[in-house]
Amino acid sequence: MIQPMVRDIAKGTKLPRGLYGLSARLLVLTVAFVMLSEVLIYAPSIARFRVDWLQSRIAAGHLSTLALEATPDQMVSEELKMELLDHAGAYAVIIAKPGWLRLILAKDMPPKADATYDLREASFLRLIVDAFMTLGLGGDRTLRVIGASPRDRAIVVEVLLDEAPLRTAMIYYSNRILALSLVISFLTASLVFLSLQWLLVRPLRRLTENMIAFRDAPDDSSTMIVPSTRADEIGVAQRELAQMESALRGALRQQHRLAALGSAVTKINHDLRNILAAARLISDRLADSNDPQVRKMAPTLLGSIDRAVALCGQTLDFARDDLPPPQRSRFRLGDLVDEVGRVVSLLTESRAVWDNAVAPEIDIDADRDQFFRVLVNLGRNAVEAGARRVRVGALAAASGDMSIELSDDGPGLPAKARDKLFQPFASSARPGGTGLGLAIARELVRAHGGELALAATSPAGAVFRIDLPRALAGPTSRSGVQRLRA
Repeated sequence: MIQPMVRDIAKGTKLPRGLYGLSARLLVLTVAFVMLSEVLIYAPSIARFRVDWLQSRIAAGHLSTLALEATPDQMVSEELKMELLDHAGAYAVIIAKPGWLRLILAKDMPPKADATYDLREASFLRLIVDAFMTLGLGGDRTLRVIGASPRDRAIVVEVLLDEAPLRTAMIYYSNRILALSLVISFLTASLVFLSLQWLLVRPLRRLTENMIAFRDAPDDSSTMIVPSTRADEIGVAQRELAQMESALRGALRQQHRLAALGSAVTKINHDLRNILAAARLISDRLADSNDPQVRKMAPTLLGSIDRAVALCGQTLDFARDDLPPPQRSRFRLGDLVDEVGRVVSLLTESRAVWDNAVAPEIDIDADRDQFFRVLVNLGRNAVEAGARRVRVGALAAASGDMSIELSDDGPGLPAKARDKLFQPFASSARPGGTGLGLAIARELVRAHGGELALAATSPAGAVFRIDLPRALAGPTSRSGVQRLRA
């Protein structure tokens, strides 16, 4: 019930487009990451710009004091002083030379400094913090800036100036950086977008479109992807998808054939059984014939009819694909093994030794009839493969789980049969076999929550193991374990 709903939902799946597509997300992320990189670059850039601007004010201040040095009394007219200060963009300029008194050039009643910055001692992080403080505090402060003169590093210059022109210059610089960052971001994003679109997005989109087309029409060979010769992960994904689609298409064909076979067998099974029943009655009378030649051929004919009936029953059981749920009950495993041994001997008309190595105390909680079929199928396969001795034992693990092992001394399973083990109509190791016995046995064991597997095979024989969960395993004894290992 759930699978059809999933298929119905999947049929409405469409590839995302626009802002929901992978291409748009890659473009947005690329722009965002480039802008983040520009922000990291902007912080030291704006700090450097601020330092250079202040250094230019210090250089202009030093230059403005040269007029004082040219006068005998280091005095100039009021008009020249104001012109010099305006040229320096400062309220006051103080020059200090080694071994020389300070030279001061200042307006009358200069404002009090709100902050002092010594460019000689500022660290890298401090310069960045100061730059963002200038941008964030509004630029209405008066700054006292101290630094070495660019003309002579031994001369210390102090400048008292307004912060507003500095902030205005920094904002203008920031706007230019922002515009340049946007251009670089979109240019880089476009290049990265086109590269990823060509290398990644378009191949992934083709892969997705092919998977959707294959889902909608798995039987259409035209929907199969044609892998490229790329050596990267996309190329590997294309080749793996092509192999997967080919394998799935083959499996679907086989399932369709099996479904058609099951439907056909279901329709003819009743009539075929009636025909075989009539043939069996006639064959029974042939066995009483006075003709020695007829009596000699009757057993062969009876065996062929019995095998035909059994084949019809097995094929019908497998084709139904609706095994009844297990009707569990607790029973002695050893008694069931003895009964299976007698039935296998009658069905195969063989003198093979049936060795029951299960301790009498072991019992399990399972469907007795279904486990009877499992062991009959395994035992019959072993005897018909040529085994002269079949041995069944049980072993309890420390966790409480149980393993039932059926071993034989037959020729073992060839590699061809092992490759397709438990696959109906393909896993039989003997001529004329169908492989349905193992397939049905495995389904019955799995219906109980267990697992049937081939534990070992060699020219000396084969071992099949049934692993049962703790809920099915009954009490066991140490003697039972010892007997299995013997």
